Amino acid sequence: MYLATLITVIFIGLLYKFCMSQKTQVFGVFPWHAKTDKKVIALTFDDGPNQPYTMQIVEYLNSKNIKATFFQVGSCVQKYPDVTKKIYTSGHIIGNHSLSHAFHKYITQPTFVNEIVATQAIIKNVIGKEPALFRPPWLFRTPLIFKTLNTLGLQPVGGVFCHPLEVFHVQGKKIAKSVLANARPGGIIIFHDGYNAKGSKRSDTVMAVKIVIESLLHQGYSFTTVDKLLGVPAYKKVQPSNK
Repeated sequence: MYLATLITVIFIGLLYKFCMSQKTQVFGVFPWHAKTDKKVIALTFDDGPNQPYTMQIVEYLNSKNIKATFFQVGSCVQKYPDVTKKIYTSGHIIGNHSLSHAFHKYITQPTFVNEIVATQAIIKNVIGKEPALFRPPWLFRTPLIFKTLNTLGLQPVGGVFCHPLEVFHVQGKKIAKSVLANARPGGIIIFHDGYNAKGSKRSDTVMAVKIVIESLLHQGYSFTTVDKLLGVPAYKKVQPSNK
């Protein structure tokens, strides 16, 4: 019994270290920050769109003339296409964050290709462009997923979670405190405007975003989108017609 428990703990630990750790590069390059001395940070938002919280964040960002990157779930984009379009027309970047945000898909579909391709089509149908940026749910990655991204010409993007328990409704001030304690030039910060492709209360995240931005602006930071921070395309180039 003890041995079985020990083996299980070791397995889970190794799985996290190699497949889910924010900073590991074991299976492929997975940018979680940019090497720079400039006080610039990329704010990113996962699991949306999720109303009304996504638009509350967008409206606040727009009021500050700050652009961010939204890694969106295909099924949520289908539910709120007008929100995704508004985010895009406001100058923010839309990235791919899978179709269903369901962990079992990593088991039933190891290449993850359908989850990615379907979301590419959904987002293109809404904004007219295909994302060139992909962030896997829970930052889970394997050699097969990297192979899929390489084949599809997509850039994997990581980052640092604003707070390890943010999705469980941690108080906004605590989320902000965690971000500010770890803020560094070139950082990519991961907030969640949704949760696992389901509707979820994110008012504390909205509060945290406002506190973080006000504080970092006061410290002399500026904000940018992931593509500009990493020097990569935000969207795939339109292929010329053969006609």
